[in-house]
Formats: sequence, structure tokens, C-alpha cells
Amino acid sequence: MSKIDEIRKEMMKAMKAKDKARKDSLSMLLSALKNAQIDKREDLTESEENAVIAKEIKQTKETMDSCPADRTDIIEECQLRLSVYKEFAPEEMNEEQIKATIQEVLDELGIAEPTKKDRGVIMKNLMPKVRGKADGKLVNQMVSGMLK
Repeated sequence: MSKIDEIRKEMMKAMKAKDKARKDSLSMLLSALKNAQIDKREDLTESEENAVIAKEIKQTKETMDSCPADRTDIIEECQLRLSVYKEFAPEEMNEEQIKATIQEVLDELGIAEPTKKDRGVIMKNLMPKVRGKADGKLVNQMVSGMLK
């Protein structure tokens, strides 16, 4: 079952339960997924669906962070939206898993002592493996920490 079908099913449950806030959050997520599908002109793969969900989570966090502290209504709405989005988001990789994936890429490339010159090649091979599963900033920081 695709994420679009899952979200549509959950949205129907929220409508039946008269949970307007949850229904609105699911509706926004469904719209983002459908728009991505329309842009692509074919069904999305699971990784593409996960990338769209991750993007929505990131945008919601940015909205929450840039919101003035006295606007508690916006902050609460963002927190609710995040909790709904995270139900459909893939399991995030922890630092150990990211480190193992980086090492796997280094082994594939035959790089024993990575230098700053190798950064582009490493990231090019690493990002497709962690996209949608790990925070890009964290991955970047971890790769930078390994470079000599």
C-alpha cells in the first residue's frame, strides 16, 4: 500500500472521528504527495514518498522555529502537524547507522584515509543511500569529522 493510500485511509478515520486538526494535517501531507506525483507524471517510489514527507517535516520545523514566541496558536498547530507527519515518516537513522553507512561507502570507493579532496565523491555516493532516512546536515557534519 502506498503512502498516499495510507494517508487517505487515515484521513477518512479522522473525518469520521470529527478530528478536524488531524484531518487538516493529513490533507496537507496528502496534497504534497499528490503534487509530487503530478510533477513526476507517474507513481512515486517509496523513497520519493519518504523524501516528500521528510521535506514537509523540515518545512514545518522551520515554520515553528521562525514563529514568534507569543504566537502559541501557530506553534501548537505545527507541533500537532509534526506528530501526524512523523507517523508516516521512515525510521530515522541514528549516528551509529550513519557512521556504518559512511564506512561502507569508503570501503566501496577504496578510500582508507579520506581527505577534503574526497568529500565530493564520498557525498555523491553516500547521499542516495541515506536520503529520506537521515538528516543531511548531520550526515555532512559526520563526513566532515572524518576528513583529514
